[in-house]
Amino acid sequence: METVIVTGALGRSGRWITDRLAEDYEVVAVDLDHPGFEVDARATLDFRAADLTNMGEVADLFADIDPDAVVHWAAIPSPTRHAGSRVFETNVQSTYNVLVAAARIDARIVWASSESAYGFAFAAETPLPDFLPITEDHPLRPEDPYGTAKVAGEEVSKMVARRDDASTCAIRPSWIQYPGEYTCRDIAESGDLAGGAGNCWTYVDVRDVAGLVAAALEHPVEGHEAVHAAAADTYLGRPTAEAVEEFWGDLPDDCTLDGEESALSTAKATELFEWEPEYSWREAADTKVSEPTLWE
Repeated sequence: METVIVTGALGRSGRWITDRLAEDYEVVAVDLDHPGFEVDARATLDFRAADLTNMGEVADLFADIDPDAVVHWAAIPSPTRHAGSRVFETNVQSTYNVLVAAARIDARIVWASSESAYGFAFAAETPLPDFLPITEDHPLRPEDPYGTAKVAGEEVSKMVARRDDASTCAIRPSWIQYPGEYTCRDIAESGDLAGGAGNCWTYVDVRDVAGLVAAALEHPVEGHEAVHAAAADTYLGRPTAEAVEEFWGDLPDDCTLDGEESALSTAKATELFEWEPEYSWREAADTKVSEPTLWE
């Protein structure tokens, strides 16, 4: 059985990814803190604590474990709850350290970039996308430290692909939702389109994110690739193009949105990994699923 390191494994979405991968891999769950020596971990799980902004700790850990693959999911997930310099420095440094260390030991890499790299979510004035649906080729124009750190991370990803011949897939998730807790629907029910215009009202179920990570590990890309993780529809319950035109007063010249289709295309993930989103807010918003348990 192959060994996979998952960073940010104790974070909210990281737990779901770790739980999913533990079905098929020996998983070493890495986070800033350890859950404690007294916990009884699952048979295919081990826990390590490390400061990922410290290259010495990262290199030491990776050399000790010698994983077949690394899933880098650790990050400060927003620019709004910490000083911008802390968000940028932490996310860029940790991504550099993890991707470089993984590439040096020939581990394949899957990691969390973000839709925020496009620059819509935290812009002072939300710009109209150049085209819809948005593909991974859309220009990246962030104005905030979080999105800019993800762009820098993707440049590191391209660097290790060129220099070390690494396989590195950057996943750009939309707004991650949890079964039975679809907070995105609050925006839909309020009727305030401004609340979700920063990502054109897109979302993704955490179970679909975990499935895409697993698919990307199973089918390593050549070099660097970036792919979207998004649901097939928006969470509004109305035609997407209609909402775009209502909010911006216009549509891009190149707009092929059909019905409630997501503004983020997942065609590339389907082409590379035969992955398609399974979950929609219509069922998942009221679904009761227990949070993953990584230890007894």
